[in-house]
Amino acid sequence: MKRGRRSAASGGSNPYTDNDVADFYSGLDYAGTYHLAVRDLPDIIARQVTGRFALDFACGAGRSTRFLTSLGFQAVGVDMSRRMLAHARRKDPTGRYALIPNGDLSSLADRAFDLVHSAFPLGNATSRERIRSILAQFKRVLAPGGRVIVIEATDALYRHEWLSFSTAAYSENARATSGDLVRIAFRERMDQPVVDVLWTDADYRQCFKAAGLTLLETHLPLVDEGNPQPWISEREVAPWVIYVLASTDEIAST
Repeated sequence: MKRGRRSAASGGSNPYTDNDVADFYSGLDYAGTYHLAVRDLPDIIARQVTGRFALDFACGAGRSTRFLTSLGFQAVGVDMSRRMLAHARRKDPTGRYALIPNGDLSSLADRAFDLVHSAFPLGNATSRERIRSILAQFKRVLAPGGRVIVIEATDALYRHEWLSFSTAAYSENARATSGDLVRIAFRERMDQPVVDVLWTDADYRQCFKAAGLTLLETHLPLVDEGNPQPWISEREVAPWVIYVLASTDEIAST
């Protein structure tokens, strides 16, 4: 959930230009509820991805790019926020990072990446058309045999309490439907809620199909037995969903 503050009146303005937000996100790691978003990725990637070239879309301050590099990828992190990228380069001076205004990947070559990794940006899209446009770009830059891995919030994230997040102050989330704004707070920043757009599993699946991507696997990670942290909902309800996708054209030809 690499997201910032956004008002309902803004209609989805880019939160990443907020320097305070960028500075806060630069300090996040994969602890607490976030741990579940990445815990299973090494196994998923080992089974599904061949090749070593990875694109990290909406990399923010670079934590996911650094994660991919630790798995052996030659990773390129791209983001639309100069401030976020400044943090990424400071933390990872030898890493490769690039600015993509408005999320535009046209500067990248076709069929260049064995893995396109996308963690949490689609929950900022204000329309299905925007989601489909982003996904179509993923398909264009995906190498033959490549995979797209999308990690997003489930709609349940906005209706439960979590080790790292709270929605207790936002009862209106329970009435939200696709395309509505929803609010959630980091427990360490309860006075500054994050504002996202609610999209359901059905919405994402429709967008995958429309963008020419075939869904291969879906994962809803829950806490393992024996994990001692003071979890709240994470044992019974998945906060995140992980989608593994391939080009529909390639699947159809095999």
